[in-house]
Amino acid sequence: MSTVSEELLDAGLAEVDPAVAEAINGELNRQRGTLEMIASENFVPRAVLEAAGSVLTNKYA
Repeated sequence: MSTVSEELLDAGLAEVDPAVAEAINGELNRQRGTLEMIASENFVPRAVLEAAGSVLTNKYA
């Protein structure tokens, strides 16, 4: 595997795509700082977010 490929596999989102990382952080701040009055909106527990973004997702890629 080339060095560039290895670097991309180990890099965080902010390094690979700063715009997407900024959008995600902006949405996180919006959700933390506002009250949504939509009954169908759900907030996922942090543990679920961590599991959904884990290496286990590689199994279904």
